Amino acid sequence: MIFDYETLKMLWWLLIGVLLIGFAITDGMDMGVAMLLRLVGKTDSERRTVINTIGAHWDGNQVWFITAGGALFAAWPMVYAAAFSGFYFAMMLVLFALFFRPLGFDYRSKIDSKRWRNNWDWGLFAGSAIPALVFGVAFGNLFLGVPFNIDNLLRVSYQGSFFGLLNPFALLAGLISVAMLIAHAGMWLQLRTADAVAERSGQYGRYALMVFIVLFAGAGVWVANINGYQIISMPDTQSHADPLAKVVTTAKGAWLNNYSERPWTMTFPILGFVMALSALFFSKINKPALGLVSTSVMLIGIIMTAGVSLFPFIMPSINNPDISLTIWDAVSSHKTLNIMFVAVVIFIPLILAYTTWCYVKMWRRVTVDEIENNTHGSY
Repeated sequence: MIFDYETLKMLWWLLIGVLLIGFAITDGMDMGVAMLLRLVGKTDSERRTVINTIGAHWDGNQVWFITAGGALFAAWPMVYAAAFSGFYFAMMLVLFALFFRPLGFDYRSKIDSKRWRNNWDWGLFAGSAIPALVFGVAFGNLFLGVPFNIDNLLRVSYQGSFFGLLNPFALLAGLISVAMLIAHAGMWLQLRTADAVAERSGQYGRYALMVFIVLFAGAGVWVANINGYQIISMPDTQSHADPLAKVVTTAKGAWLNNYSERPWTMTFPILGFVMALSALFFSKINKPALGLVSTSVMLIGIIMTAGVSLFPFIMPSINNPDISLTIWDAVSSHKTLNIMFVAVVIFIPLILAYTTWCYVKMWRRVTVDEIENNTHGSY
């Protein structure tokens, strides 16, 4: 299975997009559930009900996150280096926040103490809300440009600060990330729980959808009025990777160029809006299965909208646009991409297969009565 270099560069852009989508739909849903935990669960039994809807899946879902990180390192090593240098403190914040999730799930019920369990509930909330917000903030900063340089020896240096990442547009992107995951989780909980918990879940999911629609539209208007990046000249896309060999300029609204040049890409932002409205409708008429499908497709539309808007840029440089990292010049060697592509072709179907099998085998509504009567092994 040998592809030419240009095709592989494009395939890896798509594959990393698939991994990010898988992460958002599965582990993002778990994060949304934890963020809703204290809102939809008013008693300890109701909160245990909420936790048990994801208890069998949350750790397996993190495979998408780990695989995406590994793929980033393998396919785009310079992006990996620049990102971990530039977003180091943000990533450490995410890592430390994520520590609360396994601890919260495993230790919450070890002690029959209201204070103990409440503290772990807040830990689960923080361990999910912080990563969701930071991931959105990181994507928002890509549209503004990241303050990094690359010298003649291809050494990356970062000149920004953690608080510099927390600019208004990036925070808006962070809120979009939080809202879309809560909306997705609301549909999941409406489907997987019953009675009052399901009713509250659908209600908060609809609130999150309405917030998402407003914020997503606002972000689109904002993107149309900020400086985007565009390539003026660069080496042939089949040539070896050299991020110093191109000329890039910036222009107001340039992030929308791909939509005018390739009108079919408008499918993705339209998908985001239409599926959000669809989820609102299906949730309202108590069809949560269709609502969950709608929010899943909505997430695909949102992530692809970000990817298509930035394409072919991966990490633009605000210090020197010419050294911005793109899918054409920030990649590994032709041989590495080929070998890794073979590995991905084998392992992504395996991940999809066992994930699907787990969800099918453990698919049922979790009720408060079941939790209180301990009719199944539960958290």
